[in-house]
Amino acid sequence: MAEKRFTVLDLLDLDLSGHDALHLKCIAGRRGLPRAITIPEINRPGLALCGFYEDFVGNRVQLFGRGETAYLQKLHNENSTDTLENFFKNEMPCCVFTHDLEPTEEFRALAEESCCPVLKTDLTSTEFSSRIIRVFSNIFAPHQTFHGVLVEVYGIGILLNGHSGVGKSETALELVERGHRLVADDIIEVRCVNGNTLLGRGANSLISHHMEIRGLGIINISQLYGVGAIRNQKEVQLIVQLEDWDSSKAYDRLGTEQKYKELLGVKIPIIEIPVRPGRNLPIIIEAAAMNERLKDMGYNSAQDFNQNVLKWMETGDANNAYYGNDDSY
Repeated sequence: MAEKRFTVLDLLDLDLSGHDALHLKCIAGRRGLPRAITIPEINRPGLALCGFYEDFVGNRVQLFGRGETAYLQKLHNENSTDTLENFFKNEMPCCVFTHDLEPTEEFRALAEESCCPVLKTDLTSTEFSSRIIRVFSNIFAPHQTFHGVLVEVYGIGILLNGHSGVGKSETALELVERGHRLVADDIIEVRCVNGNTLLGRGANSLISHHMEIRGLGIINISQLYGVGAIRNQKEVQLIVQLEDWDSSKAYDRLGTEQKYKELLGVKIPIIEIPVRPGRNLPIIIEAAAMNERLKDMGYNSAQDFNQNVLKWMETGDANNAYYGNDDSY
């Protein structure tokens, strides 16, 4: 499936709020809004405005701060347009003016002529740079969709996997009932951010907090349990594989050997939990989440148990426990 193009118009249409809001508006070159943004980085074109184009990265978003805008005013006062004409010969995605600054009339005219979008924001150059890089890192991050349920249990993002009908949604519903939070049900979109962090969310934000329960139908978790029972995205830190109980399979009973599953190049711990009547899956998952938190803090219960057993055997107490002090029968 071909990757969807991300355009300047898409950048303007992003529904961002709080510390991610870019406060962008288009002030010139609207015909160029369909231009694609292919590089998730920005460039300060100071040297290019002076006529130096060696190693100029024109395929990035061009950022104009106070310095660049002051130089444009200098060119205006000198009635010099040659430099600007050469600048717009490069097909750039767009130009962004920070600090609520305005370009000169010559700059606007050349932008309109070359169909280069000119955007404006009231943010400072530093603040805008950090925000747009953060936005780009999320938009251009490698991503993949998975079938499952993503929940947050004791602060740990857990991806519940398993075949259809194994009980993923019912288990997640019980976890929500016990005070934990649902991120998404059914189709999960996972993005790899910064090369080592997997962020999961619903593939469709409109239905991600709805859940299908067989025999009951579709329920809205946020309406039933309140907004405190949901969150929009969460880092995937543990995978729980639910499967039907197989009496011929040897399941891990000690946990000394941690298994991993690779998602988008990142290794995530995975545990297999067999499902059978009478097993309390939610409390097992809660224990798994708390155990994962202990591991993050540097304590491994299984390894500690193994070390204690070895110490016990080395002291000879193990023999005494089995054979006693009297060898006669």
